[in-house]
Amino acid sequence: MRENLKIGLFGFGCVGGGLYEILNKSNLLDASIKKICIKDPSKDRSIDSSNFTTNKADLLEDDEINLIVELIDDADAAYEIVVEAFKKGKNVVSANKKLIANHFAELKELSEEYGVSFIYEAAVCGSIPILRNLEEYYNNDAISAVYGICNGTTNYILTRLVNENKSFDEVLKNAQELGFAESDPTLDIEGFDSQFKLQILIAHAFGVIVKPEDILRFGITKIQESDIKFAKEKGLRIRLLSRAEKVDDTITGLVAPHFVDEEDATYGVNNEFNAVTVKGLFADKQLFQGKGAGSYPTGSAVLSDVSAVRYNYKYEWRKIKENSLNFNNDFAVKAYISTTEFLALDGIEFLSVEESFIGLDNSYKVGLITREELLRIAESKANVSVVLFQDPIHDGTALNQKLINIQKN
Repeated sequence: MRENLKIGLFGFGCVGGGLYEILNKSNLLDASIKKICIKDPSKDRSIDSSNFTTNKADLLEDDEINLIVELIDDADAAYEIVVEAFKKGKNVVSANKKLIANHFAELKELSEEYGVSFIYEAAVCGSIPILRNLEEYYNNDAISAVYGICNGTTNYILTRLVNENKSFDEVLKNAQELGFAESDPTLDIEGFDSQFKLQILIAHAFGVIVKPEDILRFGITKIQESDIKFAKEKGLRIRLLSRAEKVDDTITGLVAPHFVDEEDATYGVNNEFNAVTVKGLFADKQLFQGKGAGSYPTGSAVLSDVSAVRYNYKYEWRKIKENSLNFNNDFAVKAYISTTEFLALDGIEFLSVEESFIGLDNSYKVGLITREELLRIAESKANVSVVLFQDPIHDGTALNQKLINIQKN
């Protein structure tokens, strides 16, 4: 067990304020916040101004502070803080998933070089303790898939869109008022937040370090009323899933809206809740569920990380060190593609089509489509929505060969 923790806290927003309140109310942990670094001293705060500074050196140069808790939303500034903290021999807890995903390999190596703890459970899925379980519990059980709802904001929006006759903009505004969405919600609703979290999950589940931008990404902004109607008619619901699967000896990963049926664990996960399913070769499916947004759920996850540092915990990253897998972007999936401009469907190439519909207000096709074609859709300006099915991900090379053989016969 380490000596008493003296915390230097960066950021006093939703999560930082939640951590401060939980830490001071719980009395469960021998740790205290010595100083808080903020960006804007003019804001009204719930505690006395003597607790704050705008000078990061007041925290990083203080020898009494042995733990830096980084909870700011500026990934570039956070990077400088964390690297400097490592070099000063200070342990770090962070909830900044963009920082971690974009600099994963470097931050891992630096923390090991300087012999400090770098814990970031709170960066993935709020209150759900998924990373330490992937590190410890599943160490000896080969994992075949990890997938789930990793963003409380989008799940809240999708839940309200299904249950209430309201527009996307109305529901988003309400999510912002409740503190579930930022004033600039782009990272959430366009799927970036889920993409960052999936990068981290892939590293801890499979030992593969991938660049976030290499993970195929679709957000929820193009989901239309007709898509929700299609789902209801089929007895399905739409969820934004972060999904990684082992296909042969490679790992594939993507973030996109998915149709889920009532047999899937995420079917009944509503509002700001997150849920992650881990599928093992021997343990089958196990579900981790909890609140993924809000000051207290994320603040409690940060407190758990602080407690882990108190007991000298470090990620071993054993899967990364022993990894023999590669990330593969040559794959195909079953998808529903819809548009209000039916001619746009003619320009989209499917490997095979199972169902199609042409209507006055909306048209769609359902079938197998390659990752390359999905990427082309994602990068286009067309008014096209994409929702995937949970059917198995196909290896692109093997599938193409199979289709060639079928055509020959």
